[in-house]
Order: sequence, then structure tokens, then C-alpha cells
Amino acid sequence: MTPAGGRFPAKWTAARRLLQEWRGFDESARPDRASPVADILGKLLPQLGLDTRIKEADITAAWRGIVGEFIAQHSQPERLVAGTLHIRVIQSSVRYELDRTWKPEIIRKLREQFGEKVIRNIKFIL
Repeated sequence: MTPAGGRFPAKWTAARRLLQEWRGFDESARPDRASPVADILGKLLPQLGLDTRIKEADITAAWRGIVGEFIAQHSQPERLVAGTLHIRVIQSSVRYELDRTWKPEIIRKLREQFGEKVIRNIKFIL
């Protein structure tokens, strides 16, 4: 329904024709592709493997509060692999004590804060 030789349909108002000319596209034909940033990041982070890195950073930041001052001085979370948190310790005697005595308590506290799916096990390494 375009007039002969005209670029716009005859039923368009002058304002709509002006916007079409200025923007270069028809407003009604433009799909709304806007999405919340949280939705996009929620899909993108796992694809890039950054969700695990963010969880590792969160665990490292909360480590001292979870295990206490003494254990935090002698250990440090290193990486999270398939639900197993690898914790670097400075001495074999500290590793033995943490593995035998404190492991269930540390796992319980980590799961309370980060969830059972994130932390399934912990492994102490020298």
C-alpha cells in the first residue's frame, strides 16, 4: 500500500515516517530481544567455566570464617574440581589432623554455606 514512487505506506503518520527515515527501520518490525543481564550471565558463565571459578573465590573469601583462625593459618582452599574441594596444607601433621578429626565438620559448614551440590567432598593436599 505504498503510494507510487513513495517509500512509506500511505496510512503512516508523519511522525512514523520521520522516525522510519531517521532510524532506517520499521519500529513495528523490530523484535524485542532485550533480556535481563542476570539471565544472560546465568547461561554464559557455565559455558565459559567461570561459575566454578566464582565459587572457588567465594569459598576462599569465606574460608577463615568457616574453619577458624588457626586452621586458616595452616591451610588454604586451592581449587574445586567436580564437587571436590582441594585444600593445600602446610604440614603433614596438619593434614592428618584435618583429615581424621575436622573433615566432617568442615564439609558440613561448607555445605551449609554453599550447598551440597557445590561441595561433595574435600581433599587435603601437601
